[in-house]
Amino acid sequence: MISTNTVEGYYSIFKRGMKGVYQHCKEKHLHRYLSEFDFRNSNRVALGIGDGERADLAIKGAAGKRLTYRGPN
Repeated sequence: MISTNTVEGYYSIFKRGMKGVYQHCKEKHLHRYLSEFDFRNSNRVALGIGDGERADLAIKGAAGKRLTYRGPN
């Protein structure tokens, strides 16, 4: 069940993460940060998913994807 408190709590955790951990985030990457927080929220201890299971899910989600980085040229 979704309530106003659920949405406010999710936004509070997201805002705390953006100000604390990810201090410099460009708007073009915002969807990636939101995806990460969505994954964390959907796979948390309160829903019966432990740290080991969450790590397994994250690794399975990365399978078949490439990590690319273009340096400043």
